[in-house]
Amino acid sequence: MMSFVLGGGCFWCLDSSFMQFRGVSDVVVGYMGGTKAQPTYEEVCNGTTGHAEVAEVIFDEAVIPAEVILDIFFTLHDPTQVNRQGNDIGTQYRTSMFYRDESEKQLFEAAIERAKNLWDGQIVTEVTQASEFWVGEEYHQDFFAKNPNQGYCNAVVAPKMAKTRKAFADFVRN
Repeated sequence: MMSFVLGGGCFWCLDSSFMQFRGVSDVVVGYMGGTKAQPTYEEVCNGTTGHAEVAEVIFDEAVIPAEVILDIFFTLHDPTQVNRQGNDIGTQYRTSMFYRDESEKQLFEAAIERAKNLWDGQIVTEVTQASEFWVGEEYHQDFFAKNPNQGYCNAVVAPKMAKTRKAFADFVRN
């Protein structure tokens, strides 16, 4: 099993989008890249901790290649927006990839190069050495699955899920 820690706006979108694909065994949402130990959701949302909302995507590379995981990431969010995704504004929503070793960093940089073919404008995704991963509160885990009729889920999460499902149909769970 492999895992990547990725930030691309609200972590609910990342979680639900990745969980629809074969080979993804789990997505754990949380916080990385900040200065405060054990930050809470409220603190991260206030923008005072420096953390990004992130998702640790855990997958089996024999079923879904690492490059596909990263291409899904660059399809489901807009990597040209600085410190925001749509109406979600703040450094906690920055586009970010947190690497654990040099080989991961190279995979991330190659994915950014591929993403340049998908997006007009400059890719602003930060590629940063991983720091401590703080697991998000339980109510954020699998949020869309638990709250499919919630307003944000219908307006923002569901369209991102549909976009990635269509773009990567060969990998969608049966």
